[in-house]
Amino acid sequence: MKKILTAAACVLLGLSITMAAGAKTLRLAYDADPVSLDPHEQLSGGMLQFSHMVFDPLVRWDKKMGFEPRLAESWKRLDPHTMRFNLRKGVKFQSGNPFSAADVLWTFERLKQSADFKGLFAPFKEMKKVDDYTIDLVTNDPYPLVLHMATYIFPMDSKFYAGNDAKGNPKAMLKKHADTYASTHASGTGPYTVAKRQQGVRVDFQRFGGYWDKKSPGNVDTIVLTPIKEAPTRVAALLSGDVDFISPVPPADLPRISRDPNVNLVSMGGTRIITLQLNQERRAELKDPRVRQAIVYAINNEGIVKKIMKDFATASAQQSPVGFVGHVANLKPRYDLKKAKQLMKDAGYEKGFSVTMMAPNNRYVNDAKIAEAVASMLSRINIKVGLKTMPKAQYWPKFDERAADIMMIGWHSDTEDSANFTEFLTMCPNTETGYGQYNSGNYCNKEIDALILASQGETDEAKRSATLQKVEQMLHDQAAFVPLHWQNLAWAARKGVNIEPVVNVMNFPYLGDLVMD
Repeated sequence: MKKILTAAACVLLGLSITMAAGAKTLRLAYDADPVSLDPHEQLSGGMLQFSHMVFDPLVRWDKKMGFEPRLAESWKRLDPHTMRFNLRKGVKFQSGNPFSAADVLWTFERLKQSADFKGLFAPFKEMKKVDDYTIDLVTNDPYPLVLHMATYIFPMDSKFYAGNDAKGNPKAMLKKHADTYASTHASGTGPYTVAKRQQGVRVDFQRFGGYWDKKSPGNVDTIVLTPIKEAPTRVAALLSGDVDFISPVPPADLPRISRDPNVNLVSMGGTRIITLQLNQERRAELKDPRVRQAIVYAINNEGIVKKIMKDFATASAQQSPVGFVGHVANLKPRYDLKKAKQLMKDAGYEKGFSVTMMAPNNRYVNDAKIAEAVASMLSRINIKVGLKTMPKAQYWPKFDERAADIMMIGWHSDTEDSANFTEFLTMCPNTETGYGQYNSGNYCNKEIDALILASQGETDEAKRSATLQKVEQMLHDQAAFVPLHWQNLAWAARKGVNIEPVVNVMNFPYLGDLVMD
């Protein structure tokens, strides 16, 4: 323990900052910091957490999975294709510029240029400005998820990003993993500004004095975010009092944290699926569905949940968790080593073959340990795995390159809907539409794509559910990917940091509303 506490102290050196009397400072430790200040550069949980701090969406999810007004005060459907949003007046960006419909339209057009977001917004035909505080969001076809998508429209300050930077590049330039103006400068309407940032070391957030939401109960003036990749160090920092709030909480430490009288532990079932994708373009063997099925049968994901996740997860056989419209109740985890070996023999690969595999080591709970367990399990069917794990910041560029035969990807449905999993993870990759943006396995089934597209315009819930359940069954039967488990969620904070009201199943804590005693 002494070594762990010393590591925590080293990581957190210089964390404390001097505050005026009565001011509240939250010392926050996540497993990683935001990869960018540009909310459109990457669609990920970490970036969405950041977006809810510095920007504000049109609407956001509430605790009961309903919709809460934010920069849109109200909305109504005008016709099957059009939803009208009435925008909040008197809102200022952190630059001092006034917020209006022009900023929402500018943001919408930029979203459609984002490699990560354009697939999400493919169902939308256009956004129209009615007046300075009214916009219409128009879909190509009747679409059941308009409000779901409005939770991902975080208006940016169009005047702040106008013109060129010192390098002569447009300030609005959107480019992944590049030192753009938007990736290092931010002006939103959210509760916090970025006061200081050292990538990978620390981010300081300061309460925005001109924040529009005067009814927010939040009383935290400063947030100091320190990324602590190592789970034991993160937990030790909380228990020693060096930080006030940590996420994620490693499953192995849940009992210890729950017993500490100075700490509150908040947990809930999660909907983020953890999977492996098998690249059919890199390896011919993986084109054979029998080989893919053998891999699924060889991986004891229930064992992974029990031994590695300490039962703080739910083993999966599909993408959709219980409660989602596409969930198929009779699909169960299918570990069967004997059957896996027979499938390899039937496919002509009884002697096996070698593959490369990459996984992050600080993005998902126990991600590196899970990858190591999978590599060991695949060796039992003579698949030799060359595994490489790396920090999240290094992993995502490799993932975008499809740099290994097997890659790990977790996904929380951006729309809280089954179709979203398939749209990003298993539809045929299409750079124009953005579908299959995170399909590193290059799996492609035109029938599944057609079913997903049909579901987008289906407003009859029963019919839509039947379609999405058919998709799940087809993906299961063809072993389109390797399902591992759905992560549970847990957060921990010292007594007096009231996190329960601000955490949610989406894992986007609304820190602007956080109250500290």
